[in-house]
Amino acid sequence: MINVVSKSANLSPYLKASSQAVASSVKPLVKPTVIPGKSTYPTPPVPLTSYALTKLLPSNDIKVRTGPTVTTQVRWAHTDIEVPDFSAYRRKATRDPTSKNIDSDESRKAFTYLIVGGGAVATAYAAKTVVRQLVSTMSASADVLALAKIEVKLSAIPEGKSVTFKWRGKPLFIRHRTNQEIEVERGVPLAELRDPQHDDDRVQKPEWLVLIGVCTHLGCVPIANAGDFGGYYCPCHGSHYDASGRIRKGPAPLNLEIPTYEFQTEDLLVVG
Repeated sequence: MINVVSKSANLSPYLKASSQAVASSVKPLVKPTVIPGKSTYPTPPVPLTSYALTKLLPSNDIKVRTGPTVTTQVRWAHTDIEVPDFSAYRRKATRDPTSKNIDSDESRKAFTYLIVGGGAVATAYAAKTVVRQLVSTMSASADVLALAKIEVKLSAIPEGKSVTFKWRGKPLFIRHRTNQEIEVERGVPLAELRDPQHDDDRVQKPEWLVLIGVCTHLGCVPIANAGDFGGYYCPCHGSHYDASGRIRKGPAPLNLEIPTYEFQTEDLLVVG
C-alpha cells in the first residue's frame, strides 16, 4: 500500500491518493516510480486572463461550500436572458401592478357564476330528458294499456246471474246478487270461515259482486252458481265458494281475489 499526500501550499491538505500493488505469477512486483514535477490538473480551456476574469466569470460574490462530507459546488447564473413580455395578452384592468383589481375581480366572478349556472341548468335538463326517455321505454305499450281497464254495462246483467269477462288474461266474475243472497252472506259467522272476511268488506254495493275467477288452490277456473253454498265451485279439486267468493269447503286456502274497480255511473262499472 502506497499513500501519497500532497504537500503543496495551493492544494487542500485533505487531498490524498492511495495505490495498492499485489504480485502475481505472470508479472513480478516492481517498485513504482514517482515522476515529480507534473501537475495532475488539466489545463483550463480558457486562460485566466483579465478578459476571462471580467467577462466570463460572474462579478457578484461566489459562495463555495466544501468539507469532508459536502460536495464542492460552484454555480453561475445567467444574467443576459430577457424575460418575455406578456402585456399584450393581459386584460387592461390587470396591466398595472400597483392598481387594485376589485371591479374587474367582481365582474369575472359574475361571469364565472353565469357560466357555471348555465352549465348546471343545461346538465339538469339533459339528465331529466334522458331519464324520462328511459322510463318511457320501460312503460307499457298502448295495446297493453288498452287492456288494463275494462268497462262493463251493468244493465246487461240480470239479477241472480253471474257473467264472465276476460280482463288482463284472467276471467272476471261480475255477479248481480239477489236480496236473499245478500242477507244469507251477511249472516255467515266469521268463526266458520277459513279466511275470515265479512261480506260488507268485499263489496262496494251489496248487489254487485266483482271477483277474479281464479281458484286460490292451483289456479283453476271455478264454475258459477254451483257448489254446496250456491256460489262458485272448482271441479278440479273440489273447492266450494259462497255467493261472496269466500272459501267454505275444499283445499283452497284463501277467498277469491277482489280487483280494483269503481262505479263511474249507476250503469257503468270500470275495473282496473
